[in-house]
Amino acid sequence: MDESPAQAPGRALHWGLLLLRVGIGIVFIAHGWPKLTGGVEVWQRLGGAMGSFGISFAPAFWGFMAAFAECIGGLAIALGILVRPFAGLLLITMIVAAGMHIGKGDAFSGWSHALSMGIVFLSLVISGAGDYRLGRLLGCGCGCGCGCGGAKPAAPAPPAK
Repeated sequence: MDESPAQAPGRALHWGLLLLRVGIGIVFIAHGWPKLTGGVEVWQRLGGAMGSFGISFAPAFWGFMAAFAECIGGLAIALGILVRPFAGLLLITMIVAAGMHIGKGDAFSGWSHALSMGIVFLSLVISGAGDYRLGRLLGCGCGCGCGCGGAKPAAPAPPAK
């Protein structure tokens, strides 16, 4: 019996990464858009979360960066462009969000979403976008979607006997 393209060896991984990227990307676009378009007042409120880490200067800047990471990062991750850099930014954003909730004394349920999403973004930093990504069509061969044209990393050597 012939295998479908989705079932071919290794393809399921890439379909899974595509589904993960598009799903999480859409969720973060939806969360980030109102923050990004909310203006300085919203950015200052968001940026206040940096106070949990002792950083109290330029809250509007930090808030804008969080909104940018969520909305534009979500779009880039969904499309498969610059996935590792944006996943890194979103990982940092989730660390700050979790830290803010922990600092306020919130229960686990208050910061578990940020923790879960942080794990997802750390996984994308490690794995990259997979084969089904727009970055690949733009000439990036290194897996991050940066457009560098770099060679895909070599497969690991087989274990010594």
